[in-house]
Amino acid sequence: MKQLQQLDQRLLPPVGNVLARIFRGAQRLRVFTVVVGVVAVTATLLAVHRNERPRSDPSLGDVLRVGVAEGASIPGYIQAGKDELGALPGDAPVYALVSFTAYLGPERLTPVLADVSVSSVFARVPLPGTQTELVRLGAYRLPDDVILAMDETAQRKTEEAQHYRDLLGRNDGIPDDNRQLYLSGSIVADQEATAYREHCSCVYAAVVYASPVALRAVAARPETRVVDPITELQRLDRTVFMPPLPEQTTVAEPVSEGAGTVVASPEPS
Repeated sequence: MKQLQQLDQRLLPPVGNVLARIFRGAQRLRVFTVVVGVVAVTATLLAVHRNERPRSDPSLGDVLRVGVAEGASIPGYIQAGKDELGALPGDAPVYALVSFTAYLGPERLTPVLADVSVSSVFARVPLPGTQTELVRLGAYRLPDDVILAMDETAQRKTEEAQHYRDLLGRNDGIPDDNRQLYLSGSIVADQEATAYREHCSCVYAAVVYASPVALRAVAARPETRVVDPITELQRLDRTVFMPPLPEQTTVAEPVSEGAGTVVASPEPS
């Protein structure tokens, strides 16, 4: 664990709750998706499919993209990961993106990721038919860091729901369509807050650091869908990840949102 922390200190600013910081501070990655009736706020990190080589340009300042691009083959990504992991030489540890077969709770992560160092995990509340927010949680210690990060996310979601309710409380001629969006947004944010507060089974992937032998052991566990070694990694802060969601089995595509989907951002307070 100490070795991973030292590596991350050299490679990137403290991970902390990375996606939460990005969601709050980087407008180019902040997208709110609101579904009339069943709606959610979504912040997504796009990434290219593993079979698209190279995954990054050789220039130092370029962003490394790891995962599955929208519209790409999930089976193809899984097979490519297995092939690369099987061919990984030597004993030198590398970073890897681990995707799970199902959404896991914090306590279930410990046996699955035994013998590897964890940098962060990815989570979302799997509400039916809803694109909920994809969040990246800093997690060196399992399950404690994941539990703490979920508590922080629950607080943020509670504040988000209140923000929508504040917008609804205005008396300045808000159009009916906007009122419906704000109402739906508050409902889903409340649902997400409740799920994270209860330490839900919401984690679907993790970024880890380990030797090839340890990574192969993780890959053999029934909860693991694929281990994707990142042999070209230079800096974690210049890497974006898009692991497949457990429910995605053929093609990487957004969660079905049903009819009446619109995209909107909450108005500033």
